Amino acid sequence: VQLVESGGGLVQAGDSLRLSCAASGRTVSSYSMAWFRQAPGKEREFVAAISASGGSSYYADSVKGRFTISRDNAKNTAYLQMNSLRPEDTAVYYCAAPSKIFIIYYARGEYDYWGPGTQVTVSS
Repeated sequence: VQLVESGGGLVQAGDSLRLSCAASGRTVSSYSMAWFRQAPGKEREFVAAISASGGSSYYADSVKGRFTISRDNAKNTAYLQMNSLRPEDTAVYYCAAPSKIFIIYYARGEYDYWGPGTQVTVSS
């Protein structure tokens, strides 16, 4: 499975961005997908995950109410809508997918496939 993120950029605090993650090589419609992020000097952290059907979603407390994860299985693509962005959201954002059905959605080690990442920079 190959994952490629897009949609990152430089924005001001309070602005919005929509990230996309396009999957190829295998359909991901049977698997959950997730977004993680990594700020300079920090560990990669969980941001959001969505179930295979899209019926369930999970968020880190730091983004709950501001970010929304979604997916379009017909397009083999996942999205992360980010609103009310803050300087502390600045990071490289990574899309991830597992190779098994049942996982601990917030655990980085559960994911086998990762995109190269897209930079999001929020200025104050």
